[in-house]
Amino acid sequence: MAWIPTIPPSEATGPLKEIYDAAVRRAGKVYGILRLMSLNPEVLRASMGLYLSAVRGPSPLPRAVRETLAVVVSATNRCHY
Repeated sequence: MAWIPTIPPSEATGPLKEIYDAAVRRAGKVYGILRLMSLNPEVLRASMGLYLSAVRGPSPLPRAVRETLAVVVSATNRCHY
């Protein structure tokens, strides 16, 4: 649970709702890491753009390797997502 206020998917409107809806289409739900940026949809949009470019964009590394690296870094940093 976040210690900062967030906007739950059921209360999202406008650009935030669009971002949340895309997240549900992509991942089946809106993860907490996205909700943490819900008070600033532009920051959330930019963050998702960076993530999607890094993980799904053109790269000499296969997507599975990039996602594995992300998991290792998160585990090393003791992130629970």
